[in-house]
Amino acid sequence: MKRLLDIAFATVLLALFVLPIIVIAIWVKASSSGPVLYWSDRVGMGNRLFRMPKFRTMLTDTPVLATHLLDNPDRYLTPIGNFLRKSSLDELPQLWCILIGQMSFVGPRPALFNQIDLIELRTSSGVHQLLPGLTGWAQINGRDELPIPKKVQFDVEYLQRKSLWFDIKILFMTLFKVLRREGVSH
Repeated sequence: MKRLLDIAFATVLLALFVLPIIVIAIWVKASSSGPVLYWSDRVGMGNRLFRMPKFRTMLTDTPVLATHLLDNPDRYLTPIGNFLRKSSLDELPQLWCILIGQMSFVGPRPALFNQIDLIELRTSSGVHQLLPGLTGWAQINGRDELPIPKKVQFDVEYLQRKSLWFDIKILFMTLFKVLRREGVSH
């Protein structure tokens, strides 16, 4: 049931957001040199790697690290990068990953391939068996501000509580967090 809802909702959102996606793509291209999309290697279900797209918000010479590990991450942002990140519009290309089954709307956010501490904690707690999500329980409870052990604690809670109703609650809470731009530190 969850997979069918993911496909239906992703299809509807892609149709609704086709014009904004085109406008953002043009805006990214016009505001800085480099590709429109940034593809990062992420850890998916069963710790399998997949390529996850985002609208590019960082300069092309940015080190491949989690943003919170960068020394002064703001210096790497493109002219529109801050806006795209705070509004979460940089995440729109991930609708494709949902459509093809690499992600779901709700689940733990996919770790970067080099976030070994996060991957190991998720694996030891069984969270690695979940399909990663565009949003998740940890996302709405702190997002960028959470230390890794706390993030995994929320992921484990999601694993234990997962249901259609819990997913709907998380989606609605995400909408309000995004509209208020809460929990985004960079």
